[in-house]
Amino acid sequence: MPEQSTQPEARVPGQAAPAAETVPEADQDAVVRAQQRARPAGDPAGNRIGVLVGGLILALVVGFTLGKLLGPAESPTAGATTGAPAAAPDPSAGGAHVHSPLASAGSEVGGLSVSSGGYTMVPAAAVFAAPGPQDLKFTINGADGKPVTTFAIMHEKPLHLIVVRRDMTGYQHLHPAMAPDGTWSVRADLATSGVWRAYADFTAINAAGTQTALALGADLTVAGDHRPVPLPAMAREAAVDGQTVVFEGTPVIGASQPLLFTVQQGGQTVTGLEPYLGSFGHLVVLRELDLGYVHVHPEPALVNGGVKFWMSAPSPGRYRMFFDYSVGARYAPRSSRSR
Repeated sequence: MPEQSTQPEARVPGQAAPAAETVPEADQDAVVRAQQRARPAGDPAGNRIGVLVGGLILALVVGFTLGKLLGPAESPTAGATTGAPAAAPDPSAGGAHVHSPLASAGSEVGGLSVSSGGYTMVPAAAVFAAPGPQDLKFTINGADGKPVTTFAIMHEKPLHLIVVRRDMTGYQHLHPAMAPDGTWSVRADLATSGVWRAYADFTAINAAGTQTALALGADLTVAGDHRPVPLPAMAREAAVDGQTVVFEGTPVIGASQPLLFTVQQGGQTVTGLEPYLGSFGHLVVLRELDLGYVHVHPEPALVNGGVKFWMSAPSPGRYRMFFDYSVGARYAPRSSRSR
């Protein structure tokens, strides 16, 4: 099912979570050790572009003026909680993953630095001769300069890689495979010339068992004629593959507010949303100009058939929001390309 990407637009915000915690000895099964559990090179989840578990990617941009941001908060979530909660995280996974202040929906955004908290993202290559599919390889090095090979499972994966062009088009949510030496690899579609941003969102575990959740970012340059795409007009809905996603709620700077995303078809709310990566939806929010990264996760149950997030804006500005959801249990390669 080929992707149809539409782009409505945003000015927006989140809460900081603990940066680290210790994994109890009984929960050591929860971590991914490269030598034991590295994903084989042929795993489609790690090596096919834009394969969502039964789902769609919607690039949704919702815009607000600063006045609207600071105006009265809306309450889009009145009504019944519906649907069974998404499966709770595996107890052996050390509990639910909680993003650190550098990878949260808080007043701080992540992804602005290639190095933080004693960890560094080291791409094998950052310059590519021509647009097209590229094999991305990188390591996450510790303070000792050596690649880290032990990561906690967060949302069913040890590492999430978000790739987007600096004009906030071409969004892809990928899951690389890790080799025994700590090298991560995945094929990404750098389809147009220009500078792309790659965000590695992960929780590393050191020798003492301490978890550190981070989002590190690195630029990837694709040679050629660069023609940036301006952000589209502000809107509260976007259409994709015959469905319309509607956004309710108003982000506020410094105060967590509810945001509700509902999927509609033929004027009716789609009731068949399915868990994807452990929840009913994922929301990646990128800030214009510096591409500050915020990854927001929803409440465990649907609310009136919609996916409810809580978020506070990190600062004034325009933001593009990418909402990942699953419906229809269809496994289909998707271009994941925003235009």
